[in-house]
Order: sequence, then C-alpha cells, then structure tokens
Amino acid sequence: MTTNPVHGALFGVAIGDALGVPAEFKERRVLQQDPVTDFIGFKSHRQPPGTFSDDSSLTFCLAESLCLGYDLSDAGKRFVRWYDENYWTAGNEVFDVGMTTSRAIDRLRRGCKPYLAGDFEEGANGNGSLMRIMPLLFYIRDFDLEKRYDIIKDVSSMTHGHIRSVIACFYYLEYALELLKGSDKYTAYANTAKTVYEHIVKRQIARSEVEEFTALLKEDISKKEVESIPSWGYVMNTLQASMYCFLNTGNYKDATLMAVNLGNDADTSGAVTGGLAGLYYGFDSIPEKWRKGVKRSNDINDLCDRLAKAMGL
Repeated sequence: MTTNPVHGALFGVAIGDALGVPAEFKERRVLQQDPVTDFIGFKSHRQPPGTFSDDSSLTFCLAESLCLGYDLSDAGKRFVRWYDENYWTAGNEVFDVGMTTSRAIDRLRRGCKPYLAGDFEEGANGNGSLMRIMPLLFYIRDFDLEKRYDIIKDVSSMTHGHIRSVIACFYYLEYALELLKGSDKYTAYANTAKTVYEHIVKRQIARSEVEEFTALLKEDISKKEVESIPSWGYVMNTLQASMYCFLNTGNYKDATLMAVNLGNDADTSGAVTGGLAGLYYGFDSIPEKWRKGVKRSNDINDLCDRLAKAMGL
C-alpha cells in the first residue's frame, strides 16, 4: 500500500474503533482483569472481530465527501445514506447510534441546512462530532486560523452545535495539525494550548466554557492519575482520555489499547486516540494483523488513496 498521513489517520481511527467495539459499556475494573489486547468479537454488540462502528462510518462519509470538495450538503446526504442504507458500514448493519446524531440525521433527511442540523443545547455534548472530524484536517491544513475554526464549527454543528463540542473538535484538529507539521507530541501540546486559548478568548467565548478546557489548556494532562480520567460518551471525557493515552504511550498499539481499556465508551476513545496515533506514528506503525483484519480494509485503503490525491498529499 502507498501510504501517507491520510492512511495513518483513517486506518488509525477505524482500528481503534474496532478494538473498542467489543469493550463498549464495560467498566474499567472489569477490563483491568481481562483487558482487550487484540480484535475480538461477539461481545458488547455481537459483531465479528475487526468491526468498526458509527465512529468510523461517519468518518468515512466525511472523507468520501471531501474527495469531491468541501460541500456540507453532500456530506449530510452521505450521513443519511449511512443511517438509511447502511452506506460505509462494516457489515451492512448500523448499530450503536447516539441520540443526538440520530436527531441531527433526521433533520438532514428533512432538508435542514447542515450547519444547523445538530443540537445546540448544553446537554447535547456527546462525542459524536469529535469521533468523525479527523478527515477535515487534510482539507483545512493550509487555511488561516479563523477559517479553520469557522469550518470546524460548521462540520461539528452538523450533529453537535454547542460551543463545547465545537471547541473540542477545534482543539483536536489544531493538535493534529501540529503533529502533521512535524512537531513532537509534547511541543504540539504546548503550542495547541496557546493557540486554542488565545483564539477562543479572542472570540469572546464564555469564560465558563473556556474553563471546561483547563486540563488541556493550562495543565499537563499527562501527569494526572489515570483514575481521574473518565471515559464516558461526554465529549470532554473522550477528548481528555484520548490526549492522556496518546501522551502517555510511545506507539500506536499501546496508545489505542490504553484508550480502549479505559472502558465505557471504549470504541470512541479508541477511535479518537487511534486517529492521533496513526497520524503521528504512521501507517506502518500499526500492527499488520490489524491493518489487514479491520473490516473493509481494501475499501478503506482505496478511500485513503482518493482522499490523499484530492488533498494534494
């Protein structure tokens, strides 16, 4: 396979997701006794080994759309096709759809403008936009900060429009951009904190929302005790857990397995961590068994080739 950052990132998402699917909803103490170490099947969702979930399906829908250019209407139609027609599913079955995402797709189906389709309430801050946002990195990488933020805001708001979800996606992609440009992960952490903090203050975002990101913007999250890192489906849980696991490990395998074995929303923690780890360590760093064993591996590779070509990578 010809590889570049796109292959590492997208395979990284899908494999982290697939590792976590069987462990979703499991408590951390249970996984400490019987940790995930490889693809396994027929557990939480009764799916075969290597099956990815909605996290990767919607990531691939966005990637497919970006192959043709930036068009939120097209991306929204692909989200609907996934939900209604099993488009880009691992095994021709949609499972484990979040309520916020489901409501947004219903609005998209009825013709709502994509950037208004998501929920905007504070209680709708699940991780459903963060989990699928990685392909956007390759489209926005050369834009200025203001334009990057505005595009990320619109793409997040297709399902999750509250400012907290938007900033989480913004932080994640700004950090990924630092990695893409060659920063080591600790320099990237420091640079991202400065960039994101200054930008959201400049945007006059409510102080209470800025404070939600204190652990990432003003502290070193990698120094916290793992017991203090939650891993439920709340967007801040997933973002912090993913950063913690990425910063505290030295390769793709260890990063994703640490994330998955935090339990609870294991597939999304795996996917979000896996995207960063695949991007940073590279496609070849992902165990070959996993690269071949993830469902639709050839289709994912073809999509990566097409996206890389469309993005000039």
